[in-house]
Amino acid sequence: MLKCLQTLGRRSTINTTIRINEAIRAEQLRVIGPTGEQLGIMSRAEALKVAEEAGVDLIEISPNAEPPVVKVVDWGKYQYQKMKELQKNRKNAKVVELKQMRLGLKIGANDLEIKLRKIRSFLADGHKVKILVVFRGREMAHQELGYAMINRIADQLAEDAILEQKPQMAGRNLSIVIRSK
Repeated sequence: MLKCLQTLGRRSTINTTIRINEAIRAEQLRVIGPTGEQLGIMSRAEALKVAEEAGVDLIEISPNAEPPVVKVVDWGKYQYQKMKELQKNRKNAKVVELKQMRLGLKIGANDLEIKLRKIRSFLADGHKVKILVVFRGREMAHQELGYAMINRIADQLAEDAILEQKPQMAGRNLSIVIRSK
């Protein structure tokens, strides 16, 4: 019989090793039957005997529990169900991308409006947006102008977005992260 397997399917893997049958090390186990009923706490040998009588495998479900939880189930069917579950989770997971918008300190009013329109479209698509005000040369001496610009931008986007990260200086960049409401 199978000892230990780490992969489910071709591409998806489980981070922890799933122990089955003789690979299970614990002496006392909490056993769940093939139909989902609790069979109680048994020794490893008794649990293996129950699985063998049912003609299926003993799979360690929760190795960190006290005592470890094992289930009497067909390994192939269990592996297939886990693979399908991972595929379903991956399909339903929405990837939130972090978009970035860079602005100069001396940006014109119309250019700022265009950038704000683009930021609103990113927010409408469900993305987070990192807004960077880039300081060049001697502009570093006037960081308060950058903070004022960031506050003005945050006020203009207040009805569309929530500030997720406060204004923060990193080198020559002042940045905030916003997300849609």
